[in-house]
Amino acid sequence: MSTLTLSIVVVFVFGYLCIALESLTKVNKAAVALLMFVACWTLFMIDPGSYVAGAVGENTASAVSEVMERHLGSTSTTLFFLMGAMTIVELVDQNGGFNFVRDIIAVRSKKALLWRIAFITFFLSAILDNMTTAIVMVMILRKLVSNHNDRIIYASLVIIAANAGGAFSPIGDVTTIMLWNKSLITAGGVIKELFLPSVISMVVPALLLQTFLKGELKYKDEGGVAAVQSDFSDRQRKAVFVLGVGGLIFVPIFKSITHLPPFVGILLVLGVLWLVTEIFYRRQGECENESAQKRILNILRRIDMGTILFFLGILMAVACLEVIGVLAMAGDGLNVAFDGNHYIITGIIGVMSSIVDNVPLVAGCMGMYPMAEAGDFAQDGIFWQLLAYCAGVGGSMLIIGSAAGVVVMGLEKITFIWYMKRISLVAFAGYLAGIVAYWLERTFLF
Repeated sequence: MSTLTLSIVVVFVFGYLCIALESLTKVNKAAVALLMFVACWTLFMIDPGSYVAGAVGENTASAVSEVMERHLGSTSTTLFFLMGAMTIVELVDQNGGFNFVRDIIAVRSKKALLWRIAFITFFLSAILDNMTTAIVMVMILRKLVSNHNDRIIYASLVIIAANAGGAFSPIGDVTTIMLWNKSLITAGGVIKELFLPSVISMVVPALLLQTFLKGELKYKDEGGVAAVQSDFSDRQRKAVFVLGVGGLIFVPIFKSITHLPPFVGILLVLGVLWLVTEIFYRRQGECENESAQKRILNILRRIDMGTILFFLGILMAVACLEVIGVLAMAGDGLNVAFDGNHYIITGIIGVMSSIVDNVPLVAGCMGMYPMAEAGDFAQDGIFWQLLAYCAGVGGSMLIIGSAAGVVVMGLEKITFIWYMKRISLVAFAGYLAGIVAYWLERTFLF
């Protein structure tokens, strides 16, 4: 490893520690992530020719710009998807679209609510992506649980369940989509073999977390959960819900039909929902004050830009590590150190995915281990299925290890240290239990 490469890694690690210690430093994680992004790429520019072919002499600027724009384009699709999904869910929530869903989920028992939240999140994330699911469930939790200490425990389980649900579905997580698109796994194969390990990786943490919750929930209204006040009729509220949540479910279908990136589908749903709600308001005449605040232009102004900028900084910093070859180097080192043991290698990759983004990790593995005609690297082989499980579920061990975690961190103001102290070992227990379940399946069933 060259001195320049080591310097970039040191900057990334230092920035990561500052993000992890946000509760102590009192410096916003978005500011640190942006500085880390700029610092890594600035160091990269000292000698870009070492990493990028053609980045020499007069061609340096154009070659580096091409690399950065490619990664920025990939990052931007995630950011637009996030902004669109957050706006859709907030719009549905502000106009009473989740009222009847809350009534269905709402129970007095804190433990009973935990299990309802866990399974709904698990199955919803298999259809939607884990990030969108996390946003939907946190919005619902805000109306059900007023105590913040209780709510962040539920929100932490949302992260675990969303990542677990996305791991067994070919469209549930970015990494499974990548493996599916490359024909390394099949839809039937990954569902059949990863469903049980994924369920176990969610159930074990839920069993442990329920010990933190005792007693019953207190609602403001004795009759149940207070509904969001809306100017819409019951039929209009249900129409908003169907268009919003149904539209989110339609996004992967739209992608499979058009082959356009998922953010295009999100923007389509946002545009349709925007149009419909404006028509509803127009029929009621001009809206004043409170009603106007629920219209989409005002909701767009309330988007948490700190979370968006944090995403930008962390993903671009990780992209720099990918370009300089650190992630691929780590993968090669694992293969040599553990003599090709797939359970250990993918298990460690899963742990690493809680530290850095799982997308470049999986992309690096796909490059290092070509698909074979038979054996563990064949289609639906042990390595690829374990990689899908570990890269998806492993992100739950740290709150910044997955898109769902980052979103919940921003929405509920959960600190890195709190999550690491209270949740990381719980998530790790579920992660290991799922791997053991997969080993038992492969050994005795398949």
